[in-house]
Amino acid sequence: MDGTRTAACLAVGTELLGAARLDRNSLRIAGRLADFGIEIVEKRVVGDDTGRIADAVTELLDRADVVVVTGGLGPTSDDVTREAVARAVGRGLEHDHEVESWIRERYRQLGREVPPLAMTMARVVDGSRPLRPDRGTAPGLMLTTRGRLLAVFPGVPWELDGMLERDLVPELEMLQPGLRRVSRTLLLGGVVESDTEERVRHLYDRFGRENVSILASAGVVRLVLTATGEETTAHHHVGEMEHAFREVLGDDVAGCDVDGLADVVVDRLRQGGQTLAVAESCTGGMLGAAITAVSGASDVFRGGVLSYADDVKRDVLGVSSDDLRHRGAVSEEVARSMAEGVRRRIDADWGVGITGIAGPSGGTEDKPVGLVYWAVAGPAGCEVRHRVFAGDRERVREWSVNSALDLLRRRVEGAGS
Repeated sequence: MDGTRTAACLAVGTELLGAARLDRNSLRIAGRLADFGIEIVEKRVVGDDTGRIADAVTELLDRADVVVVTGGLGPTSDDVTREAVARAVGRGLEHDHEVESWIRERYRQLGREVPPLAMTMARVVDGSRPLRPDRGTAPGLMLTTRGRLLAVFPGVPWELDGMLERDLVPELEMLQPGLRRVSRTLLLGGVVESDTEERVRHLYDRFGRENVSILASAGVVRLVLTATGEETTAHHHVGEMEHAFREVLGDDVAGCDVDGLADVVVDRLRQGGQTLAVAESCTGGMLGAAITAVSGASDVFRGGVLSYADDVKRDVLGVSSDDLRHRGAVSEEVARSMAEGVRRRIDADWGVGITGIAGPSGGTEDKPVGLVYWAVAGPAGCEVRHRVFAGDRERVREWSVNSALDLLRRRVEGAGS
């Protein structure tokens, strides 16, 4: 197999064809394959049907150098992936006594009796290498056919991860010796996808459009920079890319290889030895949840107030009755008072207030659905912003949280400069 290696992912499970469960395994597998410079050419989902699984495996082996299958390796009647793989590669299935001993040992370690059905998992495709189940009870398998690598793993993500790292990664290292894909993700706040594209597109000629991905979500943009080659060279090249893109984007870059703006805010506050309190109305605790989801948030986050009702805004946060009556709960004045009030009430260095109309009802001609005000109060005063966000209730709330976090991030960074 010369040139760029290709790969395909096949997720097995009738439940994945409905709306109740998503195929997340292919995301994990694709990311790991890409780390070795292997191009993902197809992802597919198929139900628990021997013929359909066999057909899918056969077709994918015709067009990809590596095929990774997940799911359908358990002991129940709908777990038919072994039979399907055997049919696809034209081989038989035989009971393997060593695999049986693995299964019995796993059940013993788990303190469970071995059900008779479990022995169906000891059947092995002729000529394949069985993969020991160190986390669950279902063995995997790996084989080479027609010069193609076929790896079959359990569908339980925790079990999959173990075999992926232990069994597949060494094969990929031999398949692509010395070749690695290195990536960095710049997190941008306060920008939109189209504007970001316009600002950075002149860099595509220098670094290659295929090495840059712009991923937008509510209130943030992720700029993924990649380089493929010998590992040291790839690291150097992606470092050059990061420097060039940072020069263009400036303060809009919140961080690199971080999960979200909350991680950046917690880190900046911790560095400055400062604390935070939040007051939320339309976001109903989402801002506080985003912050406390970050490990170490207890070092900086003092607490919050869910001031949904006007009397809570007034009695707990000190929002003026006149402002509530004449300006309305969704207004610059109320957002400012919420931020200043929670900062004062909880005795924090910084206070954030959010008030808005998330919808789908409650809007008026003057104050439409999607109108949100957010404010950040700190040692140097209070700043308020507003915008009418498009989208459903959840998207408006996500925009609100990220917009507030980005303003807080900029204020904290400005105070420390």
